[in-house]
Amino acid sequence: MIVDTEAKRKLREMNATDLLDAFERLDEQTTMPLSHTGVIRLAVDSARSGHMDAGIQRLVKRAGLRYPQADLRTIDLMEERGIDRSVIAGLDAGNYLGQRLNVVFQGATGSGKSHLLCALAKSACRGRYRAIYVRMPDLAEQVTAAAGKPGGVPKLVRKYSTYNLLAIDEWLVDKPDEPFKRFLLELMELWYDTASTAFAPPQLATKEWHRQLGGDTIADAILDRIVHNTIWINTGEYNMRQRHGQTTLDN
Repeated sequence: MIVDTEAKRKLREMNATDLLDAFERLDEQTTMPLSHTGVIRLAVDSARSGHMDAGIQRLVKRAGLRYPQADLRTIDLMEERGIDRSVIAGLDAGNYLGQRLNVVFQGATGSGKSHLLCALAKSACRGRYRAIYVRMPDLAEQVTAAAGKPGGVPKLVRKYSTYNLLAIDEWLVDKPDEPFKRFLLELMELWYDTASTAFAPPQLATKEWHRQLGGDTIADAILDRIVHNTIWINTGEYNMRQRHGQTTLDN
């Protein structure tokens, strides 16, 4: 649709370039059957869609995903991997976020836990939730660095508490030291029944988490805030890393 020069100037002056672009994308053939109200509604809907998409892309970028292309809607070989499609569809709907439930992806090495974790975080971003991805070794380094600054660790706790979903990859791949354990306890206490955490542990059975956390009362307290309100997803034994590697070689 043609917008005159003066109208373009005013839209740019109001920083309404999304709406201006939407008007300019309309053609006469599309708008001919529509009333003036219909044309405006069509342009506004198009501008709003573009605005929402841009906002989602910003959320995805800020989430720092290891696999930004991961998507719950296009998970490969779910039947072969023994993954329940209805459970994945439920996660993509985001109901767990409203219920403040946690999610744990458990399975063999190479079964795609990290990919699913990133897909979950991306899905949360599509729902306009604030999500962030972090590897547990990197989180431990952040805690160590924060400990050397006045008020550093509480500030780090507050930083992560602003998200709706914290996706922790390589959960308990290393045994945490005492300062890191106390940080995890503070974070889990703050998040309990207020936000969601997703975990992708290495090939580590849940019963071994307590030992890996030190087997003490702090370990009890951390696990007590995780295991009772969690959705457990078994990612199976199928080695997706090996499959993708073979596909690359074949191509």
